[in-house]
Amino acid sequence: MGVFLYFLRHGQTAYSLTGGYCGMPENDPGLTAEGVAMAEEFAQTYAHLSWSAAYVSPLRRAIETARPLCAQVGIDMQIRDGLREVMYGRWEGMRPSDVDRVYHDEYVAWLTDPAWYAPVGGERAVDIARRSSQVLDEIEHTHQEGNILLVSHKATIRIMLCTLLGIDVGRYRDRMDMPVAAVSVVELAKRGPLFHTIADRSHLNEHLRSLPCT
Repeated sequence: MGVFLYFLRHGQTAYSLTGGYCGMPENDPGLTAEGVAMAEEFAQTYAHLSWSAAYVSPLRRAIETARPLCAQVGIDMQIRDGLREVMYGRWEGMRPSDVDRVYHDEYVAWLTDPAWYAPVGGERAVDIARRSSQVLDEIEHTHQEGNILLVSHKATIRIMLCTLLGIDVGRYRDRMDMPVAAVSVVELAKRGPLFHTIADRSHLNEHLRSLPCT
């Protein structure tokens, strides 16, 4: 058995319903009731696997998402700052339409190439790729086999998957979606990362899958 990485985006929050930007610790929403249900259904579906470790973003919504599985299978969360969401600087708490109105030129530049353009006062995709890669390197050097859970965020997970696939991280929004509570599975195989699943939500019931999210 090799190493299998299970990338799990956190469950629903108020911001995931509106598309608002929230990456700073001081702007850290918890899960909605539906988000808690998503975390619980993930745990019920995946608890039968043998888990070696859980690496979790320090933001509240990620910790709340990881908690049901970790409690059920008896593993501790390993909090890693490299897994947190993009810091959006002055755009924190704003919706995209408001950012476009107030910071139009900067917003267009960021949409065009988020690898090298940051939200005003925030982080570039290359910054997220650098810090999240340190977590991936730690896992690869620490674990020779087993199932590893990584609970993180929409942009961060897509950037990590682009890094593993060899896709320009500036295209992370153009190459894959990552709805709330989606699971992506990557095997660290001898010939490099082998993708088994991207953005699967089959563990959620029909009602939870049908809820709007960004």
